[in-house]
Amino acid sequence: MSTPLVIKLGGRVLQSHSNLNALLTIIAQLAQLRPLVLVHGGGDQVEALLEQLGHTSLKVDGLRITPAVQMPIVAGVLAGDVNSQLVAVAQQHQLNAVGLTLAAGHSVRCEVDTSRGAVGIPQPNQPALLQLLLDKNFLPILSSIGADAAGNRLNVNADLAAAAVAQLLHADLILLTDVPGILDQDGELIESISVDQAPALIADGTVRDGMLVKLNAAVQAATASRRSIAVAGWQDAKALTRLAKGEAAGTRIRF
Repeated sequence: MSTPLVIKLGGRVLQSHSNLNALLTIIAQLAQLRPLVLVHGGGDQVEALLEQLGHTSLKVDGLRITPAVQMPIVAGVLAGDVNSQLVAVAQQHQLNAVGLTLAAGHSVRCEVDTSRGAVGIPQPNQPALLQLLLDKNFLPILSSIGADAAGNRLNVNADLAAAAVAQLLHADLILLTDVPGILDQDGELIESISVDQAPALIADGTVRDGMLVKLNAAVQAATASRRSIAVAGWQDAKALTRLAKGEAAGTRIRF
């Protein structure tokens, strides 16, 4: 089997049925090239329901603070609503999709980030379930809901979750975003960033908020796997196809 490709979905693509259909049309084509695993977030959907139910929502450095009392809502949105919608639309595109959480098959273990509430710090753990599904030509779709050793559900940043899954499977990783990749201070695409260059881009404010989390996740995955990691826009079918073939597109984070 060829090297798997982990693709993280998030942002506006999860908020629009037409956007989701367009992306899954591309993903169905990529699935003909190599085994795929999808990892998704859904922060905007979570935030909308929290506000509707009278909860406050707070982020620090692009990472959500999740009080334990909010976990039933967060898990319901991510592991329930968003995941089931993704599976259903993927199956419309003849993809043999299976919806999972990070905890399924002990795939990814989590420690609690006590500074952020019921938030998990993910680490690769057991590849057997995901590898079995890939061997049988299934498409695993993982929500970014994990669990700690005591069985408490945890909210996990989807970029960091995707990085952990990529490490678990020794896979390539694409972090999809709403822009073509990581941009410089003039709004121009940065085509390549080494792991040694990343701290300077963070320190001078070039990379911040949600993109800061993506860059940190990419650096983590690149360092652990010794592979370059891509950050790219979900709208560009040609770019995604090039990335699936190992060619340049978006921003490459190099180890």
